[in-house]
Amino acid sequence: MLLKSELKYIQSLFHKKGRDQEGLFIAEGPKIVTEFSADKTIRIRKIYALPSFLNKIKIAIDSTEVTEEELQKISQNKTPNEVLAVVEKIKWEENSKSKDSICITLDTIQDPGNLGTIIRLADWFGVKQIVCSLNCADVYNSKVVQSSMGSIARVQVEYLDLKTWFQENSESRIYGATLNGRDVTSMEKIKKGIIVIGNESKGISEELLPFINVQITILGKGKAESLNAGVATGIILSHLI
Repeated sequence: MLLKSELKYIQSLFHKKGRDQEGLFIAEGPKIVTEFSADKTIRIRKIYALPSFLNKIKIAIDSTEVTEEELQKISQNKTPNEVLAVVEKIKWEENSKSKDSICITLDTIQDPGNLGTIIRLADWFGVKQIVCSLNCADVYNSKVVQSSMGSIARVQVEYLDLKTWFQENSESRIYGATLNGRDVTSMEKIKKGIIVIGNESKGISEELLPFINVQITILGKGKAESLNAGVATGIILSHLI
């Protein structure tokens, strides 16, 4: 049974302020929760689940059985999916970024779905590091967690002042996605460097453009003004990595 105090506490984690204060976030759905429970680097505080989930999967974690009505109250999904977990924010080793690898940098990506998709793409292509501008969507937003499909456990996401970040990495090759760059489909594969993806509607900030060594683009044949940031990232990674 779900206590009123638990309901209120879980709902507080829907907001960034609550997540930051408690160092916790919400994960929903059998796939993500099962995957997190099997990962020794992730600590699940508590699970709230329907009997169908608890009877099917045996997890040695503090669990509370809830009804569909109770799960609806603590879920941010229109259609709750069996289980919700309260999870500790992931602790990464400091200074884990390598200058000899590929890093994705995101400038003002504000749509949680886009951020989650990009994290999942990074995981697919073996990119371990993403640096976000301070005004990007929160990696622990439930929509980001959901759309990343568990990849937030394998890709380190950090929030930094990008101007300072680029100044500190001036020796790195910085590739920026713009509308007037080199055709990415004609470029050679890279093994290291920084790939910058800009805001969904405005692109890369003017103050950051001077740091871009190579502007890259995806040539289109139709009349669409631009590509979704997640889609663009997938195409760029498929040609550069």
